[in-house]
Amino acid sequence: MRTAPTILHLDMDAFYAQAEQASKPSLRGKAVVVGGLGPRGVVATASYEARVFGVHSAMPMGQARRLAPNAAYLVPRFSFYRSISEQVMGLLRALSPLVEPLSLDEAFVDLEAGEAAWDNESARLAGIRLRADIRRVTGLTGSVGLAASKMLAKIASEEAKPDGLVLIEPGTERALLGPMSVRTLPGVGPATGDHLRRAGITTVDELAEAGEDELVRLVGKAHGHGLYAMALARDDRPVVAERETKSVSVEDTYDVDIHDRTRVELEVRRLAERCVSRLRGAGLSGRTIVLKVRRYDFSTLTRSETLRGPTDDPAVVREAAARLLDSVDTTGGVRLLGVGVSGLADFTQEDLFAQAAEEGRGEEQGEEGGAETLPAAAPLVEEAVPAAQRWRPGHDVRHAAFGPGWVQGSGLGRVTVRFETPDSEPGRVRTFRVDDPELESSDPLPLVRRPGGGAAIAAAGPGVENPGVSAGNS
Repeated sequence: MRTAPTILHLDMDAFYAQAEQASKPSLRGKAVVVGGLGPRGVVATASYEARVFGVHSAMPMGQARRLAPNAAYLVPRFSFYRSISEQVMGLLRALSPLVEPLSLDEAFVDLEAGEAAWDNESARLAGIRLRADIRRVTGLTGSVGLAASKMLAKIASEEAKPDGLVLIEPGTERALLGPMSVRTLPGVGPATGDHLRRAGITTVDELAEAGEDELVRLVGKAHGHGLYAMALARDDRPVVAERETKSVSVEDTYDVDIHDRTRVELEVRRLAERCVSRLRGAGLSGRTIVLKVRRYDFSTLTRSETLRGPTDDPAVVREAAARLLDSVDTTGGVRLLGVGVSGLADFTQEDLFAQAAEEGRGEEQGEEGGAETLPAAAPLVEEAVPAAQRWRPGHDVRHAAFGPGWVQGSGLGRVTVRFETPDSEPGRVRTFRVDDPELESSDPLPLVRRPGGGAAIAAAGPGVENPGVSAGNS
């Protein structure tokens, strides 16, 4: 363990929802829920205004609507969130070369490696500056935890939420952790928590008092050793700058089970296209194609095929995914489909193009017994998507006469649009036919820096200092 709190954990506050509020003036200060909006959708993120009503991530969307019927319900815009994430990660890398991203909105930073901090005070000042810089550049807020280990830095950032900073001074870890619930520790979920509770263990202190042998008996060897070490605040894991990407995948859950086999095949082709797009965007290729099918009875099947070498060719991935689908019985209906690529590399193997042509020639030439299919290289046409489904709540549009805006909702052949931009006043709402030729999908507008953003975050400062902890929630 280190002797100074030079590991920083940043967690952006309700990131997706906050980004939507920042880009949509009419939603600022209001309840916003982001996630899948269909009958089987779940909440990805809820703004703090929505959390007042009991809405939280991973909650079924139907339950969220019952709790907060007047909230704004939006589908995610991942390309928009990714653009903001890149700005935030750039600020982290300016602090240190050792940045370990965990997701779009969360990362560890080794401040010591970048000589940004070496003791309590320098670490606290680095955290304050980071929060101010994030607010200045993006207009968003993030919570910062500082400690001598990754586990404690993450716990500190949770304690700091929302929009705060908590520093755990080395030497005070045991006293701080002791009264906390065992669920505070990483890896202790509901099942493990209930199992420990039945054994009379509910706090971290009780976990430490139980001893290593008893924990091994209760939860198994590997988990027991790890739990005991965490209860004693032991964590020597380093911050790893490059986390190896093991696979790239996409999947869709359908509001209504798909029974038509032709539709299933088309969906698999679409997913393969999206997967390759994401693969190429990351500058990667892969050898193993994976198909995931969740059927009507919730049984999940996974099939895979390993190629002779890595590829990022959409035809190869499409055809491999189609072959894998041939081995899956979809009778009764499909509720989820996914296509992934693993065995990743940063190069492609050229002879795979020939492989794709050879394996696809039978279908393309209409050999005897072959099913009628689209050519392997045929683009996926937008016309296959019903017009109403293109207008998804929260997504960006542009009208020839009224300019940029975003979809509030659609149905019965109509789409409702609010015309506003990140730096405008709340805008007017207008309704159009879904096939209005003057209305089209648009790329997200970038966030603008609002005057005074940096001063506002700096005013939050380090807050009140407690023994071993300095916090700055606002």
